Parts: sequence; structure tokens; C-alpha cells
Amino acid sequence: MKMNLLTGKMDSGARGWLSQGQRNVSLAMFILLAACNIGTADSGSASTNSVAGISLEELINIQVTSVSKKETDLFTSPAAIAVVTQDDIRRLGITTIPDALRLVPGLDVAQINGHEWAVSSRGFNSQFANKLLVLVDGRSVYATGFGGVVWGVQDVVMEDLDRIEVIRGPGASLWGANAVNGVINIITKSAKETQGVLISSSVGTFDQPSTTFRYGGQLATNLYYRVYGKFANRDGTVESGGKDAPDNAQNYQGGFRMDWEPSDENKLTLQGDFYYDRFVESQDMPSLTPPYMQNINEVNDNSGGNVLGRWTRNFSDTASLTVQTYYDHLKQEQAGGAETADIFDFDAQDRFALGTRNDITWGLGFRNEDDQFRSSFFFSVNPPAASDKIYSSFVQDEITLLPERLKMTLGSKFEHNGETGFELEPGARLLWTPTEKQTVWASVSRAVRTPSRADLGADATPQVFPPVPPSPFPVQISALGNPNLESEDLMAYELGYRIELTKRSSLDVAGFYNDYNHLIVETDTATDLVLNPPTPHVLISTTQQNAESARTYGVEVSTHCDVTDNWHLTASYSWVDVHLGFASAFLDDSPSQQAQLRSSLDLPGNLELNGAIYFVDQFDALYGVGQMKIPSYVRLDLGVVWHPVKNLEIGVWGQNLAEDRHTEFTSYKTSLITEIPRSVMGRITWRF
Repeated sequence: MKMNLLTGKMDSGARGWLSQGQRNVSLAMFILLAACNIGTADSGSASTNSVAGISLEELINIQVTSVSKKETDLFTSPAAIAVVTQDDIRRLGITTIPDALRLVPGLDVAQINGHEWAVSSRGFNSQFANKLLVLVDGRSVYATGFGGVVWGVQDVVMEDLDRIEVIRGPGASLWGANAVNGVINIITKSAKETQGVLISSSVGTFDQPSTTFRYGGQLATNLYYRVYGKFANRDGTVESGGKDAPDNAQNYQGGFRMDWEPSDENKLTLQGDFYYDRFVESQDMPSLTPPYMQNINEVNDNSGGNVLGRWTRNFSDTASLTVQTYYDHLKQEQAGGAETADIFDFDAQDRFALGTRNDITWGLGFRNEDDQFRSSFFFSVNPPAASDKIYSSFVQDEITLLPERLKMTLGSKFEHNGETGFELEPGARLLWTPTEKQTVWASVSRAVRTPSRADLGADATPQVFPPVPPSPFPVQISALGNPNLESEDLMAYELGYRIELTKRSSLDVAGFYNDYNHLIVETDTATDLVLNPPTPHVLISTTQQNAESARTYGVEVSTHCDVTDNWHLTASYSWVDVHLGFASAFLDDSPSQQAQLRSSLDLPGNLELNGAIYFVDQFDALYGVGQMKIPSYVRLDLGVVWHPVKNLEIGVWGQNLAEDRHTEFTSYKTSLITEIPRSVMGRITWRF
């Protein structure tokens, strides 16, 4: 048997093909998609009324920057990309970034407790999913200490969020290491777009009283600013018997942003945030003396701050220069220990046209990371303090093969870090637009996931078992890092198709095949009798090794329908299958199928009726040193929003209405199983 105690993974057989029940769900979803399109085969023009939600015309013309590091239409972007808009978030009463990401087809979002989420794309989900790069206004929030993202501290003023761009699939040729299974780019509005006062206050059974204040003003000609402060209080989840779980959280956050446009060609941005986050979570704490394993309610304090500056110079429609730098400080407490990190990042990007067929973008980057770990019996890192310097560059050439019809994009990222050395991450994309209403794209690319500090030097003790006669010694399970690890690597192949079926309906299909090698897993080592420290015990340890391979494949389908000018539907379905190299190995805590249907409807009297229903398939998740099955569940959210006057919005939402509570994921830190309860929330937002 093989296990990965550092990342919370346990071995199991590879997943098989879809069961008959799963095929029935697939068939039902495709019937729904077809019916949605057939029912809207109207020759009238699509609505452009933004009050009535995002229409098809607005959707296909959304500008995105994550695919090519320049503005492109979503409809003609050669990648599996989706956008969560401000309107989506507002209508559904969404209060957290992870809950907003539930709207993305193929993205696996599971809430663990009142503070933590597991978020991944195309498989390999875990409490610290480590194959997904996340950016906030160009600043990476991927934590290289543990690997992955601490979602509980990622927050913005939701009303100031412009959009979230999500690439499903590798983005390493532009964004570098750890952009393996996807890139999430969270983009806020400029200070110019957020002028005046905003006060938003919400209260509910799960989201307790929370308040946001933001003020935007103008200091001089074309010089705008905003400042904000927010407090969020989130109640705990519930245990399986209905008792309140000890995992409530409070977050205090503030910040500023300034945008200056001294000329039509120049834009400068300066922004910063600080936060303090306090949350309680159940923790199984091991010891070498009775009772050996004790469950406690651990109080964790996270804090941090950042400042970012960016200058963009536009020389023409095809030539620009962008220079960005930021400093980020953070302290994160986990499992009785803590990580403190200081990060400095510099990036420069230049774009220019070479003749009439070549659009070239290239850039240079430097990143310095200093971190230090505070040890506990449960978790320590050797050495406790370290520094890493990362040098990078990239180049991309978008080549027009046939004007308005066929383009090829070639590029690569080049990186050097202090642990694994030189990394090469090339990619190629082909875009074919046979008509104005159809897009066909294909890509092949390589991406790497660099080992985290925990992978390289951790000493974790997740379990201590009492003596089993005739042995008089307790048994300590230990998981060790390995300083000689190499990067995990992926070769990915993708094919996609988008079509505007009618003036009121569209379809987006993406298929993928991923081939992973050198995946980091725990391998068995010898069992030793340890007489020092003073408590003699049996030590069973495992060590991280690049010993696993995997292949995954799947499909993601989404459709958007303007039923009328005031009623919009969005439906999606995704399926992923994971096959691992060893029959007994298990690295994936992800459902094979997910589906959703969303509706936004404008009613007379300035009323909106909005809803979303989600289906998540069952899957096996880590539980202690074994596994448990997370049952499939259906989540139903409904809400009514009223605009009594232009600047005032009142909303009431019911969330998780389909059942009183359900489990979405497990935590590697505790044996306590928590469930997400049914909840109600009301919010008032006033702008002036």
C-alpha cells in the first residue's frame, strides 16, 4: 500500500468508465442542453440590456487577457476559458471567491469547513490542490510553502470585482510553473470605475453580520483613487448529527487603489491590501503519550499585506510595454505550526508587430521568496528558513496564416529556480474560424509543478497509534520530505469548438487528454524502533519520491441561451476520468461528473429572480489513514433582488436549499466530518 500523508492522499484503484447511473446523468444533461438551444431558436436579435443579466452578445464579446497576455474576445480565444462576471456574482448573492468559482464548467469546488475550500481543475483536488495557479490583479497567491492556495484569506470587495477569468488546462507557456491544470485570474475594477460611496451589509444564518465600506474619489485630472475596509464573519458548518462544528472565522481587510492616466498612451496603477484573519478548526493532535490522538479546537491567526505597482505604455494597437512589481508579506498558521514569507516580484512585458503576420510578446521576470517555518510536533520543515530566487523569461509569436481565418501561436516560458534548476514550458495553439459564428481551436503544451517547501523538507506526524499487545510501544506514522525531488511534468493535448447556434444561443465544447509524469507520492520505508526521545516508540516513515504517473481525459460542455430579452439560461456539464500508473495508487479526490443550470430573470417592479442548481458526483476522499465516500449531492440556490431606487439594492437568498446539509470534502487535519448547512442571507447595498 502507498500513501501520501503530506498532501492528504491514499492509494486506491484507478477509476473505471462511467457506470450506467452516470451515463443516465450525462444523457439527461445533454438533453437539457439540446432543449435549451431548440427552445431558443429565435431569429430576433440578442438583448444588450445589462440590467437583464449577461446576454449572448455581451458574453461572446467579453475581452479576456489570460490566454495571450493581451485583450482577445472570449469567443475566439484558443483555450478552454470561462468568465465569471460581476453580474453573475451580484445576482446569486455570492460572498466568497471559491463560491464564485462554482459557476465555472469543469472546476471542482468543495467547501471543507467554515474557512477552507478545495479547488482544482480537471482532477487532482485536495485541501492544498497544487496544480492550479491563482492571480489577483497580476499578483500570484499560490503558496510555495505548502503548495496550493489558502482560499480562506483570498478576499476582495465583491462589488468591485470586474471578472474572474478561468483557463481550464495548462497556461505555463505564459504564466510559468504551477499553471498545470489551470489559471485563475481575479481582476478588480479600476479606481475610475468605482467612484463614490458604497456601503454593503449582509446578515444570515451562515454568513453572519458582514459589512463593506468603499469610497472612491478624484485627486487630480485623470488621477482616481479608492479606499475600502470590510469585515466578514462566517459561522461554522455542522457535524453529521446536526451539532454546530467549531470552525467559525472572522476576517478584517482593508486597502487602496490609485489609477492615473497622464496621457492616452500611459496608465499607472498603485494598489495595496492588508488583512487579519482568525479562524477555528478541529485538529487531531498526536502525541507519544496517552491518549496518543486528541481532538482539539485549534485557533489559527493569519495576517498579511501587499503593495503592487504597474505601468502600461501603449504605443499603438499592436505595440505596448508593461512593467509590474509587487511585495507580499504573509503569515499562515497550519496544524500547530506557521509559515512566514516575504516575496518580491518583478515582471516586464513587451509586445510588438513584426510585419503583417507576426504579433510577438516577450518578457523577463525575477522573483525572490524568503520564508521561515515555526515547528510543532505535528509538522516541521528542514531547514526552517530558506530563500529562493527565480529567474524567468517568455516569448510568444501569434502568426496569421490566413487573415481572419487561421492563426497559430507558438511560445515558451523559461525558468530557473534554486531547487530543480532550469524548466522549459513550451506550448502551441491553433485557431481556426471557418465562419464568424464558429471557432475551432487545438493546443499542445508542457507544464511543470515545482516541489513545495513541504515536499522538500517536511517532517509530518499525522497519526500516533497506541501499543498493540504484545508490543509495549506506540506507533508513530511519519511523512518525510525529500530535498532531491524533481518537478512534476505534464504533456497536455486539447481540442475545442464554439458556435453561435442562433442569435440567442451558443455552445462551447472542450476535450482534453493529459499525460503526467514524475508525480510526487509517498513511498514505503523501513520500520524502526526509536529509543530517543525519552518515549520509546515504533516509527513507520514514508518519503516523498517522483514515483507516479497518470493520464486523465474528459470533456466540458456549456451553453448559453437568451430565452427572452429578460431571461437568460446557462447550462454546463463536465466529465473527467483519472488513470494512475500503479493500480494501487490514489492521488485524486475529484468527482468524475458535474453539472449545473443557472437562470437570471428580470420581473416587473425592478425585481430579479435568480437561481442555480448544481449536481456533483460521488467520489472517494481521504479520511484518516483510509478513505470515505463523499456521496453525490444537489445544491440549489435561489434569490430575489429588488431595486426600489436606482442606487439601492436589496437581496434575499436561500442557499443549499435542496437538502438540510451535505458533506463536500474532508480535512487531512481532523477526523471530524463537517457538512455544509442550508442557509438564508439578506443584503442591502447602497451606492451614492
